Amino acid sequence: MVKNIIELGEEENRVINIVKAKYGFKDKSQALRVIIKHYGESELEPQLRPEFIAEIEETVKKGKFVKVDDFEAEYGLK
Repeated sequence: MVKNIIELGEEENRVINIVKAKYGFKDKSQALRVIIKHYGESELEPQLRPEFIAEIEETVKKGKFVKVDDFEAEYGLK
């Protein structure tokens, strides 16, 4: 496990304390893990969420596709 020393402002510290109290955590590290996990789920690579994958799979089943060997030549990009 990695350990970090960070400097936080009063507002950031207050948010961590609220999350800590809300979930009944023993320390701020647990609260930070929840905050980081929530951020990761909502902001990082949302296109890989299960509902997006299901949508893509449905599109692949229904869609008509054209195979292109050389994209640049096909669309005049060379």
